[in-house]
Amino acid sequence: MRRIFLWINFVLASLIVLLVFFQAYFITAYVTGAGQDALDWHGFIGFAIIHPAELLVFLTAFGAWPRAWKWIGFTFFLFVLGTVQIFLAPPDEDPASGWVHGFHGLLALVVAVTAAVIAHRGMRDLGLRRASRGGGPEDVAPPQPLP
Repeated sequence: MRRIFLWINFVLASLIVLLVFFQAYFITAYVTGAGQDALDWHGFIGFAIIHPAELLVFLTAFGAWPRAWKWIGFTFFLFVLGTVQIFLAPPDEDPASGWVHGFHGLLALVVAVTAAVIAHRGMRDLGLRRASRGGGPEDVAPPQPLP
């Protein structure tokens, strides 16, 4: 059962990382004149997909890493960070407070990195990483003579 939770957690954390890039694209497209649809997609991806995924990453952490409270706390940090980030989005009626709302974009980077760390841990615990060769001298190719 733990493996199922690990897979769900890994897929959701990876999805968050990927979707943050899509959000960055859509908001940049909006700012550079793509129109309201780009802003709508940015908001939809963040509010309807990423934020619920952050909550599910936290909830599945209980099954993925039972009693690993520091790690479960780290996944909770992702959810709290995403919630704070949503509240830092500029409201439509007050676009003048850009200095504060600039943290919305900055925290998106922190969300992506945090989700990537969680996905990496899931990948490692699932055994999806290739084994390290150790990096010793036997792993280095011998020098080749010059032509």
